[in-house]
Order: sequence, then C-alpha cells, then structure tokens
Amino acid sequence: MQEKKINISFLVAAAFSTGLVSCGTSKLKKGEYLYTGAKVNIVNDTMKKKDKNTLRDGIKDNLRPKPNTSFLGLRPRVWVYNITPQPKKDKGITNWLKNKIGEKPVLLGDVDRDFNANIAQNYAENKGYFNAKATHDTLTKNKTAKVIYTVKSGARYFINEVTYEKDSSKVNAEIQQTVSTSLLKKGDPFDLAVIKSERNRIDAHLKEKGFYYFHPDNLIVQADSTVAKEPKVDLNVKLKGDAPELSKKQFTIDKVVVFADYDLKSATDRNYIIPYGTDSVQAYNDMYIIDPDKKFKPQIFDRALYFKKGDIYNRSNHNLSLNRLISLGTFKFVKNQFVISDSIKNKFDAYYLLTPRQFQSLQVETTGKTNSASFVGSEVNLNWTHRNFFRGAEQLKASVFGAFDVQIGGPKEGKENNNVYRFGGNVSLTIPRLVSPFNFKNSSAYVPKTFMGLGYEYQSRQALYTLHNFNAHFGYLWKEDAQREHELKLININAVVPQNITDKYQAQIDDPNNISRYIMKRVVEPQLIVGPTYSFTYTNTMLPRTNTFYYKGSVDLAGTLAGLISGANAKEGKEKKVFGVPFSQYAKTEQDLRFYHKLAEKSQIATRLIAGIAYPYGNSQYVPYSRQFYVGGSNSIRAFRARTLGPGSFDPRTAKNPFFYDQSGDIKLELNAEYRANIYKFLNAAVFVDAGNIWLVNEDSARPGGKFSKDWTKEIAVGAGVGLRLDFSILILRLDLAMPLRVPYLEQDQRWVLDKVNFGNSSWRKDNLILNIAIGYPF
Repeated sequence: MQEKKINISFLVAAAFSTGLVSCGTSKLKKGEYLYTGAKVNIVNDTMKKKDKNTLRDGIKDNLRPKPNTSFLGLRPRVWVYNITPQPKKDKGITNWLKNKIGEKPVLLGDVDRDFNANIAQNYAENKGYFNAKATHDTLTKNKTAKVIYTVKSGARYFINEVTYEKDSSKVNAEIQQTVSTSLLKKGDPFDLAVIKSERNRIDAHLKEKGFYYFHPDNLIVQADSTVAKEPKVDLNVKLKGDAPELSKKQFTIDKVVVFADYDLKSATDRNYIIPYGTDSVQAYNDMYIIDPDKKFKPQIFDRALYFKKGDIYNRSNHNLSLNRLISLGTFKFVKNQFVISDSIKNKFDAYYLLTPRQFQSLQVETTGKTNSASFVGSEVNLNWTHRNFFRGAEQLKASVFGAFDVQIGGPKEGKENNNVYRFGGNVSLTIPRLVSPFNFKNSSAYVPKTFMGLGYEYQSRQALYTLHNFNAHFGYLWKEDAQREHELKLININAVVPQNITDKYQAQIDDPNNISRYIMKRVVEPQLIVGPTYSFTYTNTMLPRTNTFYYKGSVDLAGTLAGLISGANAKEGKEKKVFGVPFSQYAKTEQDLRFYHKLAEKSQIATRLIAGIAYPYGNSQYVPYSRQFYVGGSNSIRAFRARTLGPGSFDPRTAKNPFFYDQSGDIKLELNAEYRANIYKFLNAAVFVDAGNIWLVNEDSARPGGKFSKDWTKEIAVGAGVGLRLDFSILILRLDLAMPLRVPYLEQDQRWVLDKVNFGNSSWRKDNLILNIAIGYPF
C-alpha cells in the first residue's frame, strides 16, 4: 500500500508539473511560440574566457524583452495568467490574480531580433571590439523558441596615447589642471562608458571653478585607430568647436540677496524685487536681506549661506547652502536663482527665495489600548511647537500628557486599586548652531544643533506606590553628511523620587519568600543618574543599493566624575549621596548593527544584531532598573512577551508576584532575521526568526541562573513566526504571530520545544502563540 501511495504522489506531482509547463504554451495560436530567452555566443579564439563571459553578460543585460520568469524550468506565473479569466475591471481579485500574480506570456513575435543583433554589435564596439559583427538564429521546440546571437568580436583595441588639446581659453586652462586625475589611462581597453565618465568628471571639476553653464556635451573625445598596425587607439579630448560661449565663462558672485518671506503665489521669477521698497532691504556682511516684518535675525542666513561677495561660483557651496537652509526646518520652500549681472561682466547675483512654514502648531494625539491582564487604557498628548522662537530658527516644543490603565476584569480582590495613572510634561529647545565658548567650524550640509530640555512625570500605581520622575539634558547634535550623525549629551540628569509606598507593596518587599523582593525594592528606591551620553549613527539604507547597513553605537557614563572626586565605593561601605540620594555609577554601551539585502524590487532579507553591557562600579552595586536591558515584545524576541524572558536560565514563572513580573539584565545579546515580501499593493508579508537573551554581571540569589557564564550559548532563546504589514504610506500597521522554538528556563535537555508544537490544542495555542500588534517595522 505504501508503494502505491508513493507512486500516486509521484504521478500527481508529475502531472501538476506537466500542467505548469504545458499551460504556458497551451493557449498559443498556430505559428506562435513562447520566448524562453536568448543565448549569446562570442566567437574569438584569442579572447580569454573571463573577457568572453564579461562581454556575454553585458550583451545579455541589454537585450529586450526579457523572457518570463521561471523556476526549475516551470513558469507558474504564466500558468496563473492563462487560467485566470480576463477581468472586467482594473481592480478586484481577478485582476490581481491575472496581472499581479500572473504574467503575460512573452512571445517570439515580441522580439525584434535584428534590433537586438544591432544592440549586441554596438555594445561590443563600445567596449573596444571595433570590428564586431553580430548575427542571429532561432531555435523552436514544442511551441517554445530561443534566439541565439553570435558575435564575432575581432581584436579589442587598447588606448595608445591620451591628449588633451590646448587652446588659450580660461576653461581649457582649468581642463589642463585635471589631466593628472584622468580616467583615461594608456594601456587600458577602449570603453565608451569610461569616456562618458571622464567627461562627467571634467564637468564636475569645472562646476567647482565657476563654469556654471558648462555641460559634458561641450567636450568631444576623438578616437584614431589608424595610429599603428596593432589594435590600438589614440584619444584626443577637446572642446567642441560649437560649444556656447557662455559655457566657457567663469562666474563670480556679486550680490547675495535673501528674500526671507517669499510668497510663491504673489511673486514671479523676474519681478520678485518689485513689491519691496529700499526700506525693506537690510545689509548684513555683504548680504542683502529683504524681511519687511523682521521675522528673522540676519545671523541665521550668514551661517547657512556659503557664498560671499567676490567668491567664485562652485557647485559644492551651491548645494551646501540649499541643504543647510532646508535642514533649519523653518522654511517650507527653498528656491535659488543665479542671475547674470546687467552691469558687471561675468558676475552672478545670487537670489535665495525662502517661504517660511507656519511658525506655531498645536497637535493633539490620543491612543487606546488593552492587554491580556484585563487592563484598558488611554493616553492623550497635547504638543505645541514654535519653529522660530527667538527669530533665529530656534524650535521650542512643549507638551503635556495624561494616561491611565484601568483593570476591568480579572480577580475582584483589589480590583479597584490596581489602576495606573500618569501625567506630566516636558519642554525642549533646539538652537541651529553649537552654543559653546569655543568656535567650531562646520562645513556639513546639515546645520549643527544645540538642544536642551526639562521634563517631569507623575506615575501612580494605586495599590503599590507613586513615583516622581525628573529629567534634564543639554547637548549637541551634528551630522558629517547624510550617512553619519553624532549626538552628545554633556549633561543628562534623571532623578526618581518615590512616594506613598503602600503597606501591601512593602509587605511583598519584606517577604523573604518573595523571589522578586530585591527588584521591587530597587524600583521604589530614590535614584539620581548624572552623566554624559554619546551615540554615533551610520546608515546608507537610503541609497539604491543591493546591500545596505545601519549601525548605532552608544556610550552612557553615569557618576564617573562624581565617583572619582568623592572616592565612592559601595562594596566597601563608602556610599556617597547628593541631597540625601546615592548617585548611580556605571558604564554602559550598546551596539546595534543591521544589514539589508535586496532580493527584488519589493522583497528583501533584513537582519539585526544587538549587543550591550552595563557595568556597575564605585558608588553602585547594580545598574539602575531604568538603565538595564530587557528582551521580548513586538520589537525584540517576538515569541516572548516584553520583559518576561531571562536573565539567563532563570525561570520568571517562579516569581509568582501579583505586582511585578518584569525581568531585566546587565548584558544583552539579540539576533533577528526577517524575509519581507510584497503580496499586493499595500499588503506585505514576512517570515522571521529571533534569538537572544539577557544576563546579569553579578550573581543574584533572587534570580538563580541569571549570571553570565561560559554556558551562555545554552541559554539562548529562539522564536519564529510570520507577519502581515499593512503599509498605508503615512504609517505601517504590523501584525506578527510568533511561537517559541527554544525556551532557556526549561531543563537543558527539554529547551527545544519543536516536538511539543500542537496547533490543534487550544491550551497550547494560548500559551505559545503570541500576537504582536505594532506600528512600523521592528528594525
């Protein structure tokens, strides 16, 4: 019986595969053939195999059209297209199946073989095979067709000499200055792509030297292949005889004029100065600012604009000035014009036409939530922003918020006291320059910023305690370029003041049988954290590349200076206090590295590695709870709920505490991998695997197995799952369903739980299937 089953399965699979193959051609009319692709043969007995492959691949990339996509010789998308009826509308499931999932057959009749043969010949000639000839032939079989292109390439020509023709013009003198960095080298093969790059290189150089109207097409590269019997070619780079005179002129800046309150609706390109009288013009450092209502201080334009009177025009300063104006965040539109002066020869008047954004805005945000502990809650935020508070593009932000979580189900005992209430506010000021006693020069396209802020939060857990959280910070933010960003907080202060610790909560702290009592005690201890923090971010994910990276590294040093001055040593009983509160002393660093590999236009593999360590010393025996690491949750190891995993092999289920279940640690290691693909328009899918854990630096008797040891690899948690992402442009709603594959707090020989998977069991599903709902991607 078993053998029959195997044979039947084989026959079904074979029949299905045959159906996929035949369905790609079954609907073809007489004389039609399904185009299966092109083959390129290079005929050249003296050419190296590597050169043949390179030329062949280059030619194939340029041939059109491309055949239908295939998998193991099958064309399932063509099959879907053929079996799906023609949709009556340009939407709906039928249209989606036929035109999105399916793929229209590419026929031999769609292929212009003569045109492709010319493409092949021209490509070979552009790569230096001047005597190339291309022909084509067609092979048909069972309603399929393949086109074979044969290219007889002949010998490849190499560069013999490169000459940059001289004349008496100023633009030619600048071109001669670039000869030493030419891309055209003696002995290199002739390549039209390199010649085009050389013209662009010269043009870029000239744009930096004031030749605003120059264009690469003003250059011609003459090739002479008659110089020797060998296949060699001389190249002569020269200005075209009909190059416009304007392209040969070098321009300098005469006047710099800023229209600080430019109205796009009422002004036109040529009469923007007419509505303003001379009383509206303010002179400042060789700059003219038209700002009738005095909305801005002139200093912000002096810092943002890199052109001064008498400067030679260059494209770098042109782009730099525009980018800095945009990065101020105060202007909605930034427009720039260079107008040839009517009175002075070869001079520009530089006009900057700036349309401000609305300076003030008020925003209200509200959210609602519920969780498995029978709590419902809401949060309301009121945010006010002023984008030009001191008339220097300073951004002042103030916000107040209120939130509550109320238990509406679960055990009746103490139900009315388990509610959580929070409210508070913060104010922050961002200044578009480095406020410092030292003078820093910055040539980045991004304006460096000084930021400072104050905040307060009141948190009341009615049955437990009340906390007052105060914070203050001062620091700098600057970018080297679009990819590199630095943030330095010179002053970063956090203070926690507990209040109203209930008898019920205190009884839990005093209970020697409560395994969480030490952590609970730390939560309600007064805390003072003072110290600098620094972070560096590098990313090139905005670039159109197959492989991109994101990296963020941070350092947090708390209490270092105070500890050195006071000689604090908590282990020896020399704990020091400030205003009656022991200050925290620790060093913490966290590294976040992400790698993205693009598979297709709308699919990719995303991976992330996070490693961090926080080490207490001096005045502290442990890192403050708020500064420790945790794992689990929608942006971490998704098969475990937030803060319910670790440290190490410690079993959090043994901490049977009605008030406190959160777990944290001093060391964190996490690895995530995710395959992302588009299903239909706004609907994306993902398959993911997460792994990692947290550990303690020091032994904790309350959490056995939590200390980092040589067996840390045996304490790695693993989870996997699938997800849907609804991309609505303005936000991404993410739903990830995950389950644990390895549980580190089980017995060592039972940690892999794949054999316990039972989707049909409701109890197993309740305990092991974790649904994460979140906004945005996890990484």
